[in-house]
Amino acid sequence: MKYTDFEQVMSSPRINRYKLACGGDTRKAQTLYRYNLKLSQEMFTIISCFEVALRNKIDQHFIATIGNNWLRSGASQGGFFDTSYCHLTATNINEAILKLGSNYSHHKLVTELGFGFWRYMFAANQFRATGRNLLQILPNKPRSTRNTQYNNIFIFRELAHLNKIRNRIAHHEPICFRSRLPVIDTNYTSDKYTKITTLFYWMDIDSRKLLFGLDHVNTIISKINRI
Repeated sequence: MKYTDFEQVMSSPRINRYKLACGGDTRKAQTLYRYNLKLSQEMFTIISCFEVALRNKIDQHFIATIGNNWLRSGASQGGFFDTSYCHLTATNINEAILKLGSNYSHHKLVTELGFGFWRYMFAANQFRATGRNLLQILPNKPRSTRNTQYNNIFIFRELAHLNKIRNRIAHHEPICFRSRLPVIDTNYTSDKYTKITTLFYWMDIDSRKLLFGLDHVNTIISKINRI
């Protein structure tokens, strides 16, 4: 497709950043745009796998420590989420149960709740409400040091970074530029990719085997860096 036609379809304001990053070279700009889409697809696939693995680890842990229906019981009247500190968590669970209606099952409830919900299981109030033992799902996590506390708040913040890039991709925002600048820079995405693989390891999951045939992030990053 000619650049002028491509620009008309995708809009000048959206494509101009790619054009500036490529020094005005319209062919390179189109290539960069397509590589960004490929990188976004790759990252979203990996984040999706990570999200499923994380929520399943959390669910399995709380089934073992609290009970088979820990979500529903926790959000019910008098449950451990039925407090002013965990009000939103209880609301999210009860709204999901209502949405499922007669199709409710614990498994379906688990899949209905989004990444943000599971991230908040590591927030201070939710972590306390569920017994302060959720870090057990990360058996390979480093021990805390004087400089770095690898506690629930650390994990909560790490997951926030992943949630942010997930949302960027979902809203079709580029992930191949330096922040707010028309400059090619894959460090942001590379850093988040490293965070994911690290958290997989901490959960004692072999990400190379899990993502075999799916993970081409570094290949796409290399192509972008060569433009």
